[in-house]
Amino acid sequence: MLLTNTSQLLLRNSALLKAKSPLLINMPADDLHIELLALNPLSDIHFFTNNYAQYQHYKKVKSTRIFYFFSAYYQENTLHDLVVIHFPKSKQELAFTLAMIAICTELDSQILIVGDNKGGIKSLKKLTENSFTACEKIDAARHCLLFQAQLSQSNDIFNIEKWFYYYQININNTLFTIATLPGVFSQAKLDKGTAILLEVLGEIEIPTSHTKLLDFGCGAGVIACFIGLTRPETELHLTDVSALAIASAKKTLEINNLNGQVFATDSLSNITETYQHIISNPPFHQGVKTNYQATEQFLSGIQPHLSDGGTLTIVANSFLHYQSMIKQSLGHSEELYKKAGFTVYHAKNNPAKQ
Repeated sequence: MLLTNTSQLLLRNSALLKAKSPLLINMPADDLHIELLALNPLSDIHFFTNNYAQYQHYKKVKSTRIFYFFSAYYQENTLHDLVVIHFPKSKQELAFTLAMIAICTELDSQILIVGDNKGGIKSLKKLTENSFTACEKIDAARHCLLFQAQLSQSNDIFNIEKWFYYYQININNTLFTIATLPGVFSQAKLDKGTAILLEVLGEIEIPTSHTKLLDFGCGAGVIACFIGLTRPETELHLTDVSALAIASAKKTLEINNLNGQVFATDSLSNITETYQHIISNPPFHQGVKTNYQATEQFLSGIQPHLSDGGTLTIVANSFLHYQSMIKQSLGHSEELYKKAGFTVYHAKNNPAKQ
């Protein structure tokens, strides 16, 4: 049975996991659900995640007592006497999550928060002093911590619109506004890699009519928004593994009067169309750990999704060995630009020469 370190720590305290209506939030993809079914033979168990890869894993399990939800925020009316939260990478996302569950918990509902020591959970009590009436560490093992807490009573109705953060970007005299939710990449300002990519996009040939473009790992939709404003004939498609990113990208397009298709995917799992151009600042982190798998799968499998003569453009930290992967997939790759530790790679799909 596959269990992550955080799940093993939870099961060391299995008595705390017995509940009438448990809700688990953003738990890693493992076999914890099997143990929970055994511990709660008469209960309905709810799994909520804003990560599409986790959702894909859990929804494979066929049980009439497990319910799975993938969204930017939990929207069910069920009252839960136990909520288990996997400590998020973003401190702002923790506050977002606690506000989100207030309406579906009662004063005596038990809150368990588990996380990796390196992920910031050690500072949980300080971070939540205004959210919890009580918060105590109850166990530590496998480089993880487990806290037990009770939420402060609140009658506030959760409104996701209040959680969007807005900032403006001006690139090459193109001014636009970005909307981001907690936990989304570049939440408060434009990151260096994307800024460098946007600076050189004018040198990349993208036809101005009937062009379908995919922004892979779109985050808040910065890249697609810039292209939509500077090349308005482009048909925009945006995708990300995060429901928070998807909601942010949709909002970014809306406030900049742009249209586009925004959808979830785990690497290439839901990418079915062919594009004239694919562009990305690809992710290489999942939670607090470095993870290249999704990007490696994307680069190795992207060729069938590029039209003949279609182009791929990515920006990445120069130390990442993505150029060799692009060459293996498309036959060649050029370094279009290097700056501040980042490299912009560009390649054209030409199957006849491969």
